[in-house]
Amino acid sequence: MITLITGGSKCGKSGLAEKLLDRFFTDKIYIATMQPYGEEAHIAISRHRKLRAGKGFSTIEKYTGLHELDIPAGSHILLECMANLCANEMFGSEGICDPTERIMFGIKRLAKTADQLVIVTNEVGSDGAAYSPETNRYIEVMGRLNALTAELSDNVIECVYGIPVVLKGQIV
Repeated sequence: MITLITGGSKCGKSGLAEKLLDRFFTDKIYIATMQPYGEEAHIAISRHRKLRAGKGFSTIEKYTGLHELDIPAGSHILLECMANLCANEMFGSEGICDPTERIMFGIKRLAKTADQLVIVTNEVGSDGAAYSPETNRYIEVMGRLNALTAELSDNVIECVYGIPVVLKGQIV
């Protein structure tokens, strides 16, 4: 089962994602995609570690190449987050221009192995601000990734001010 959680920044997506996996006590894997660049990233990573402390997660830090992971069958996976993964793929050392196919291959591969796959993403295209061509390209790719992942998902939930709003399926 795949559950996609989306929403704006600091709206409770991560807490909801972890809560959805609370009922599982074993085989919980947290795939962290945020590269620890700068003080803000270190603060966010520290906050997320505190949030999931004592919840039984094994953490895998995987900034790019999601498709390379070998995850045990029947695992309960939290992928945090697709927006970081996309940025890492697009603007990292390999500089993949459009990582959509590569990321979707990784998600599908995880979904085949996992019992539960919860994916956190961000709503990045709704503010209407003008950005550089590179940022506009990122927003376009994220929109496509979010749409493809939502289509593949059993459940799609938008987190609005900490309130989960079910767009597809149900909260399980």
